[in-house]
Amino acid sequence: MQAFADLIQQLERSAGTKDRVTALATHLQAAEAADGAWALALLLGKRRRRLITGRRLRQICLERSGLPEWLFDSCHAQVGDSAETIALLLPELALPPAPPLELSLATWMETRLPALAALESEAQAEAVLAIWAALPDGQCFLFNKLLTGGFRVGVAAGLVTRALAQVSGLEEAELAHRLMGGFDPSAAAMEALLAPIEDGAAAPISRPYPFCLASPLEPEHLAATDPAGWQVEWKWDGIRAQLIRRSGQTFLWSRGEELINASFPELEGMAERLEPGTVLDGELTVWLAQAPQPAGFGPLQRRLGRQKPGAALLRECPAAFIAYDLLERGAQDLRPEPLSQRRTALEALVQELQEAVATPAAGLLRLSPVLPLGSWDELQALRQQARSVGAEGLMLKALDSAYGVGRRRGLWWKHKLEPMELDAVLLYAQAGSGRRANLYTDYTFGLWDGDGHLVTFAKAYSGLDNSEINELDRWIRRHTTERFGPVRAVDPLQVFTLGFEGLQRSSRHRSGLAVRFPRILRWRRDRTPESADSLSSALALLEDPAAQRSTAQR
Repeated sequence: MQAFADLIQQLERSAGTKDRVTALATHLQAAEAADGAWALALLLGKRRRRLITGRRLRQICLERSGLPEWLFDSCHAQVGDSAETIALLLPELALPPAPPLELSLATWMETRLPALAALESEAQAEAVLAIWAALPDGQCFLFNKLLTGGFRVGVAAGLVTRALAQVSGLEEAELAHRLMGGFDPSAAAMEALLAPIEDGAAAPISRPYPFCLASPLEPEHLAATDPAGWQVEWKWDGIRAQLIRRSGQTFLWSRGEELINASFPELEGMAERLEPGTVLDGELTVWLAQAPQPAGFGPLQRRLGRQKPGAALLRECPAAFIAYDLLERGAQDLRPEPLSQRRTALEALVQELQEAVATPAAGLLRLSPVLPLGSWDELQALRQQARSVGAEGLMLKALDSAYGVGRRRGLWWKHKLEPMELDAVLLYAQAGSGRRANLYTDYTFGLWDGDGHLVTFAKAYSGLDNSEINELDRWIRRHTTERFGPVRAVDPLQVFTLGFEGLQRSSRHRSGLAVRFPRILRWRRDRTPESADSLSSALALLEDPAAQRSTAQR
């Protein structure tokens, strides 16, 4: 495990992409296959299973050290991470010297950590203490993170794939495809991942393709192009997914590489009518049979994670798959073909299905419409219509573009609507974690109710720059009125403009509303708390998103 711990330190010290890729490639090249497989799984975030809670490790540390809880909590507040706090406090435990543990990463992940988690309380505590005594400092921290499932490293998946390409000599796109659909770490899996391409070798029938992603629109890159060379569609507010029909089986994969067949049995039934060797890329939504548009993200959330949705839920929140690309037909990979050809094939496929099915079940598969655009001057007006059809904005895709891997800037653009906005009052603050453990960076905001009281509405922790965070932290410390554990209530004096993607009714929130993706847009030093928005303003946005313009301009 020492080699992996050294790699993590190298990655943390290296700011440049080239240095990080080199460090990754060097480690993967030198590691045994099983160790390399586990390193890969951890780097890609595919294995974060919690074997022991952070609270349990904290308990073991406190019982051995005799430190009071308040002192541990104070240390944690400074460090911001339980695993690191414990690693730093190990000298206080006065553990007896122990022979060093020199085990491979695979041995730790496959044998030692699971066995440790299975022990009874007292035996488990003794085993953890013995390991802490035997491991050097860097490995203790890593051990704690692996045990609690909190291991994360700031390395993009693309850099890992690039390093694998250096090691194997394979194309990055091929490796990205091989990694799709899950990677079960083992020596055999690692060898198969890096194996040369064999003529006639077939990928597993369940494996999806890497998703092609869009970049936020940079209008200056469009000005010199002809609108006729672009396909314009709505950016639907659902879950990106691939629907696969191969060898008599159906696989529905989310962009997060989760197999979600069980949550959407009606789509699995619909897919039985697709030609074998068909892969569709599209948006998973809830769409009532007679409705002119999708129902929004709230009803879809009710379906996500349900392994056996009941009849009532299937009836109230019926699923639909909005197809906007055809990646495979007749077992032929269409991704290298230009979008214009893939679109023509997709339209033919959907038409055939709808003509072959004489029941409303054909509505389970819907074709994402292509929107007319005569000139770039019309683009903004078209985008403003998005909410009226249940969309988040527009997608612009070059008609001559192949279906690439990941984000290929300049070929696909997303042009999202401006967020909804409301002015809210800061009510509570909590310290952040990691590098921001010493600062109050997690904020709770309120809106006025009809009785003149501020009611909690949303939490947000992004949107301020470092100087604003530092200034607000000092203000919070001077204006704290009450403390509830790590949370501080503050004088309700500061007003902030919050941006968010949507609202839905919720009985779990005091405001009666759940807010989607809230973040801070502006610190409104020019506003008094009395001038902040009310719950009635939020309800107006919920009922009529078009009211956003007048609300934001107040």
